[in-house]
Amino acid sequence: MLNRVVEPAVRRGIGSPRFVPGGLIVLESVGFRSGATRRTPLVATRLGRYVFVSTVRGERSFWVRNLRKQPRVTYYLGGRARQARAFVLMPGKRYRRPKSLPPLIAGITDFLAPYTRAGWAFAVLAPVAEPA
Repeated sequence: MLNRVVEPAVRRGIGSPRFVPGGLIVLESVGFRSGATRRTPLVATRLGRYVFVSTVRGERSFWVRNLRKQPRVTYYLGGRARQARAFVLMPGKRYRRPKSLPPLIAGITDFLAPYTRAGWAFAVLAPVAEPA
């Protein structure tokens, strides 16, 4: 119920991490079972063109399952849709960091990886080229 109120406001840019690194985004993913588009407001940390999101619920969070099945996503930041590829760190999955991550982002994912053993899940939203 709360997401129905919060999601449209966040999608328009309210609470987005613009001037400070932390804030709210809307993650648009494809349902892992239904194939339907799902929009989820999440607390996020932005570092340059990369965005980190997390949950203490691990794989019980449907958005985590959605990203595992279909890592190509759209997210809304500052009222604008952005395309990304999600790299998911979650409990029970072997950690393999993509070589394409810049050194700072790679270091942060290395730091976060052990927390998945405590049930946390993280996703790094890496920018993809926008279609011309």
